Amino acid sequence: MKRFTKATRILSVAALTVMGAGLAACGGSGGGGDGGSATSAKGPIKIWYSNNEFEVKWGKAMVESWNSAHPDEKIDAQEIPAGKSSEEVIGAAITAGNAPCLVFNTAPVAVPQFQKQGGLVALDEFPDGLQYIKDRTGDLADQYKSADGKMYQLPWKSNPVVLFYNKDMFAKAGLDPENPKLGTHQELLDTARTLVSSGAATNAMWPSPASDFFQAWFDFYSFYAANSDGTPLVKDGKATFDREEGKQVATMFETLYKEKLASKEVYQGDSFAEGKAAMSMAGPWAIAAYKDKVNWGAVPVPAAAAKADTSTFSDAKNVAMYSACENQGTAWEVMKFATSQEQDGKLLTDTGQMPMRKDLPTVYADYFAKNPAYTQFAEQAARTVEVPNVSNSVEVWQTFRTAYAKAVIFGNESIDTSFKDAADKINQLVAQK
Repeated sequence: MKRFTKATRILSVAALTVMGAGLAACGGSGGGGDGGSATSAKGPIKIWYSNNEFEVKWGKAMVESWNSAHPDEKIDAQEIPAGKSSEEVIGAAITAGNAPCLVFNTAPVAVPQFQKQGGLVALDEFPDGLQYIKDRTGDLADQYKSADGKMYQLPWKSNPVVLFYNKDMFAKAGLDPENPKLGTHQELLDTARTLVSSGAATNAMWPSPASDFFQAWFDFYSFYAANSDGTPLVKDGKATFDREEGKQVATMFETLYKEKLASKEVYQGDSFAEGKAAMSMAGPWAIAAYKDKVNWGAVPVPAAAAKADTSTFSDAKNVAMYSACENQGTAWEVMKFATSQEQDGKLLTDTGQMPMRKDLPTVYADYFAKNPAYTQFAEQAARTVEVPNVSNSVEVWQTFRTAYAKAVIFGNESIDTSFKDAADKINQLVAQK
């Protein structure tokens, strides 16, 4: 099984160029749609969903259920067309004016650009739009508001990132696999040293050292969320990482690389599943991926000092409505149907991903009783941090990733200098409209 949480969710820099090329043609800087008439129109709609096999199964069943009850408002569904990334395909469809009504695979990092293209419908336009989102998702929904205060995405599902570890490798190194010492940065480093020095593992961890902007979500950002009590990379228009909590995380990873406890080479595959690393950052999707491959355990992402509850990166995918949609009234009803308590339960069962629904562990208590391995992810889902919804979001992350790699992974610049310069550049990017 491929690691679809990255493979199907990524907006490339090339995609950004393609998307940006259509801005002049599309015009405007906000969501599309023509007000009340469009938002009340009913009739057939088109939707796209992820090409992940588990989501395809859920999607087909959801569509069949809707269509059987709504013969005059049928859904025409398909997997997102092939391309370098799903976001590039969506951006090109916006430019061409033929995007589907709904995409059940919208990356939060792409929303500011799609909005700038005039490609999205503000869900505030629907009388019950904001209330429905708030009732379903709770306070976490606030992270998904755009700079204009409107909601252009419905928070749908998350894959809270935790620290997986290989119990067999830990036992081989003389470590307690049932009670690993991974509660703080120092404990993680000490455990990593034992794993490698004992010969139990070649690499304690193998986070990707690649320069792709999204790689920061699966090393620095998850740890930064844990260490900063859930602070996003950018808050109130300013970069937040150039401070002690961010530098503590950077220093921990710098130590892993300096002491050769983590590789600086890009691994073509899954280093954890293939026994090349003893620990890995992943979400609940990994439970199915690692089944019969790794005798694993998982713990919350550690902070510099021990904490009872830490936050982490959400690795979410959301649902958005696109302005080319004519029958937006039906599209909104489908959004609500597809994210209802019943459908969220089916999504959880079919994919193991966490619906972004408040009180998740109690709403689906029977599921978690039967599938206890997923319980910690349901509890962690209430403490997640999203990528900040800011202007030039992809460039923001690329700027950070480039600075991080230069200082932390390859040691070509000090963390202090690199982080300060990156923060200054990011503040400028966020200020641009």
